[in-house]
Amino acid sequence: MRRVTLQPGEVLSNEQMQRFSAFDADAMRSATDIVEAVREGGDKALREYTAKFDGVELEDFRVSQAAIDAALATLDPKLAESLQHAVNQVREFHERQKQESMFAVRDNGALVGSKQTPIQSVGIYVPGGRALYPSSVIMNAVPAQVAGVERIVCVTPPTKDGSLDAAVLEACRLCGVTEIYSIGGAQAVAALAYGTESIKPVNKITGPGNAYVAAAKKIVMGDVGIDMIAGPSEVLVVADETAEARMVAIDIMAQAEHDPLATCYLVCFSDDYADRVEANIAEHMKRSKRAEITAASLEHGLIVVCPDMPTAIGAVNEVAPEHLELHIEDGMGQLGAIKNAGAIFVGEWTPEAVGDYVAGPNHTLPTGGTAKFSSPLGTMDFMKHSSVIQYTRLSLAADGASIVAIADREGLWAHAESVRLRLAELAE
Repeated sequence: MRRVTLQPGEVLSNEQMQRFSAFDADAMRSATDIVEAVREGGDKALREYTAKFDGVELEDFRVSQAAIDAALATLDPKLAESLQHAVNQVREFHERQKQESMFAVRDNGALVGSKQTPIQSVGIYVPGGRALYPSSVIMNAVPAQVAGVERIVCVTPPTKDGSLDAAVLEACRLCGVTEIYSIGGAQAVAALAYGTESIKPVNKITGPGNAYVAAAKKIVMGDVGIDMIAGPSEVLVVADETAEARMVAIDIMAQAEHDPLATCYLVCFSDDYADRVEANIAEHMKRSKRAEITAASLEHGLIVVCPDMPTAIGAVNEVAPEHLELHIEDGMGQLGAIKNAGAIFVGEWTPEAVGDYVAGPNHTLPTGGTAKFSSPLGTMDFMKHSSVIQYTRLSLAADGASIVAIADREGLWAHAESVRLRLAELAE
C-alpha cells in the first residue's frame, strides 16, 4: 500500500488519493453503441451481444420455473437458512424506513399533503463474473418489496455451461422477484430501460455492475430512474493503538478481494502501527483464495498516518468512503464529526461483512466520494410521492393576492388571471 503522512489539520488531496472515477470515457462510448443497438434491434441484438461477451448462444432469456426448481433442489439447507435470516433482518430494517402519505389542513382550510406510491416496476442488476451475489438480490429486492413494487425483475449474466446459482435463485424467491433473465452487461440495462420483444421495460434500474453497466445506467437515466452510478468498491479503516492489527488487516483485505480496482484506506497514527498492519496482511495473504485480486487492489491502496484524531476525521470526510470502519476507543463519540460516509461500522466486533449480509441496513452504497451528497439505497428509493393540494374559497382568498403579485412579476398573465377571476367571483 502507498503511504502518506499528514501534518496537523492538513487535508488529504485528490492527488494523494488517486481515486478511480465512475466515469470511463471508453466504457461510455461502447455502452452508447450497445444501448442504441438493443433499443433498435431488441432480442436479436441481445442474442448477438450475449454470444459476443458471454460466449453463450441463447434463444430464450427468461429463466424457466422448471430450471429454477431444479437448481433450488440442489441448495444446501444451511445456506438456505442463512439467506432467510438475512432477508428477515434486512426486511425488518427497511420496514422502519417506509413513510406514509401525510396531509395537513391549515387554519384557512387549505389542504396540502404528500401521497406516497410504490414504483410499479423495477429491474435489479445482479453481477456475475468473479463471484456470485445472492446478497445483491436481497439488498435490492427487499426494499422494493417492502415499498410495494408489483413487478421486480432480476437480470444476471449467463454462465457458459448454462448453470444457475441456486443461492441467487433462492434469494429471488424469498424477496418477491417475479421475473429472472440470463442477460448481463450494458445490453441488460438497455433491455430493462427500453424493452425488447421478450422483456417488458421497467420504471427504475438498481444494482451494481462493471464499468459498462455503470455507463449504460448513466446513458438511460432520464428515460428510466436509476439508483446511483457505482464506481469501484472501497473501505476506509480508522485504527488507533487499541485496535488489533490482525483484525484491521483482514478487514482491509475483505474489501480488496472484491475487485482489482477496489480501493482500501488505512488511517492510523504511527508508522509502526501501519507496519504491523501490513505485516499481518502479508500473513493473511498466504491463506487467501483471492490473493491475486487482493494484491492488485492493495497496490493502489493508501495508508494515511495522522498526528491526531481531528486530522484523521478530516481525512475520512475528504475521502467520503463507501464503507467506514472505526477501530478506535470511542467510535460512537466520533459519529458527530463524521460528515461523509456511506455506512459506518463501529468497534472491533463490527467487520464490514456484517453489513454486506445480515445486519439490515442496505449494502448498496455511494462510492467514489459520492457519499458527500448521496445515501445508501433504501425503501424510499422504490417509492415516489405526489403532492396533493386542495384549496377552499377561504384559503384562496387568503393567498390570492400573493399569487397574483408573484405571477405578474414573472410576466405570466394567465397564471395571475386564473386567480383574479376567482377572487372577483368571491367578491361578488
